[in-house]
Amino acid sequence: MTKKSKLIERLAPWIAVAALVLVWEATVRLFNVPSFIFPSALETAQALVTYAGPIGKHSWQTFWTTLIGFGLGVAVGLVLGFIIGSSRFLYNACYPLLVGFNAIPKVAFVPILVVWFGIGSVPAILTAFLICFFPIVVNVATGLATLEPEMEDVLRVLGARRMDVLLKVGLPRSLPYFFASLKVAITLAFVGTVVSETVASNQGIGYLMMSAGSQMRMGLVFAGLLVISAMAMVMYELFALLEKRMTGWAHRGQDR
Repeated sequence: MTKKSKLIERLAPWIAVAALVLVWEATVRLFNVPSFIFPSALETAQALVTYAGPIGKHSWQTFWTTLIGFGLGVAVGLVLGFIIGSSRFLYNACYPLLVGFNAIPKVAFVPILVVWFGIGSVPAILTAFLICFFPIVVNVATGLATLEPEMEDVLRVLGARRMDVLLKVGLPRSLPYFFASLKVAITLAFVGTVVSETVASNQGIGYLMMSAGSQMRMGLVFAGLLVISAMAMVMYELFALLEKRMTGWAHRGQDR
């Protein structure tokens, strides 16, 4: 790959964003869409500047709430995935239950969490946890459960116990699955937090968007959407970089 091709590849996301903004602005102006229905990109940018203080305050609330819920999801998902993936019986028994649980809309849990814990950050943290731990459990369990029988047989012949195989071969082999699940889980965690904040909180980006929407300040609503997207993309890229550093051996030859 030439230097020019690499530069174009690195600039591709920014080119796509610029094109999307231009199409957004042109569409609103061409069809003369009222700002209380669909604000232009310029009006959204103005809202970001005008309400920078409140947006920053509520964004920080959403960010740390999401990270706590995500941290819980990683801890529980890793442990549960290891337990389920280490046993074929547990894998077959628990996997359908996990799929059934994941199929339940997480917004349905918010009223229950409000009754149990009241309005505030706790329901948002738990909603983020409930929505993000599933991909981690599934990926870790799949990575362990799909360990090649031939490799396990060879290790058993060499004197390795089942736990040795899981810890020294299974877990390292599951790292690409694990980091792939983190990139998905962190974006889902933001979804869970914001959903809960729109229903059961008096702070956070979700609450700010609901308040702005009730007052028909759509520029501020779209500004909130952009902030959520930006936070999720930054965290996604962080985990993508971490994945590349930790599991580079699993992606050999892909940069050619």
